[in-house]
Amino acid sequence: MAIQWFPGHMNVTKKAIAERIKDIDVVIELLDARLPGSSANPMLAEMTGHRRRLKVLNKQDMADIARTEAWLAYYNALPDTKAIGLDASEPRPAQRLLQACRELAPHRSGMTKPLRLMICGVPNVGKSTLMNTLAGRKAAKTGDEAGVTRIEQRINLADDVYLFDTPGMLWPKIIVEKSGYHLAASGAVGRNAYDEEEVALELLNSLKDPYADRLAARFKLADADNISQRHDEELLEEIGRRRGAVMSGGRVNMQKASEVVLNDFRDLSLGRITLETPEEFTTWLAAAQAIEAERQAKKLARQKKRKGGANAAATEPQPLDEDTEDGDTDDTGEADQADNPPGRE
Repeated sequence: MAIQWFPGHMNVTKKAIAERIKDIDVVIELLDARLPGSSANPMLAEMTGHRRRLKVLNKQDMADIARTEAWLAYYNALPDTKAIGLDASEPRPAQRLLQACRELAPHRSGMTKPLRLMICGVPNVGKSTLMNTLAGRKAAKTGDEAGVTRIEQRINLADDVYLFDTPGMLWPKIIVEKSGYHLAASGAVGRNAYDEEEVALELLNSLKDPYADRLAARFKLADADNISQRHDEELLEEIGRRRGAVMSGGRVNMQKASEVVLNDFRDLSLGRITLETPEEFTTWLAAAQAIEAERQAKKLARQKKRKGGANAAATEPQPLDEDTEDGDTDDTGEADQADNPPGRE
């Protein structure tokens, strides 16, 4: 089941960004270095248009070094874009951010033309921690759950540099199914929006090929040489047994096993991991866009069909028979209901 999470406060954030973006020179998008493609907000890309962008791969100390380099190269190859890696706990990140932003907007400097920046990112990506580091004080509330920050704030990085913070925001429809699971695994999605067992199984699916040795070592799994060939459910069940998540009758508590897998990924117990490469994410995105385009085309065809039926009914002469009952000329019809049953677009 695809994961979606776009609570009401995120729609408020969307409107605030749309209003603020008019005066912004550089958009800083904080990405999770463990999922740099999935944590890039496509709605933000649409809203910011052709403005210069700085992609910051945050939590790089938790990510695979080689894959981080591949993602930095990928984003640095995009027009009007720079990308840097960052650990939000670094003592002096402001200098790196300032340098990168000034390179993107060299025409903005001095009090008459101050450099105006806006920082955005998905929930729980480490933005509040970074803002506190930049401000040199606890300016933003931090937490390990999505949706902690709810208000916009501004700090001065220099006399002529203003940085506007925004609450974490996802997008209304996550079309790449893998992205939804990766975001949930990272903690960017509210806990009430997903099933932990499903997310843990998808996480194991993403880990068992590139990081089979990590899984075998951490959970002391049997048949370590063939982990990539094993079913996700089988792996999760064995992890549960190895960690003592066993109920009466010898059954594995899959909920507890799922919590073990997710927690070990989030707290770095599995080591430095990146769940996707640029090539993988590009393939997922292209496939999802093709499916979405087909779905939209079918939706448009249904709308045209309904509109055509309504027009035909409107021009058809009405019967004069006195036995005609109200509602006989209703243009919805059973055929249309079958074509668009409840629950579909």
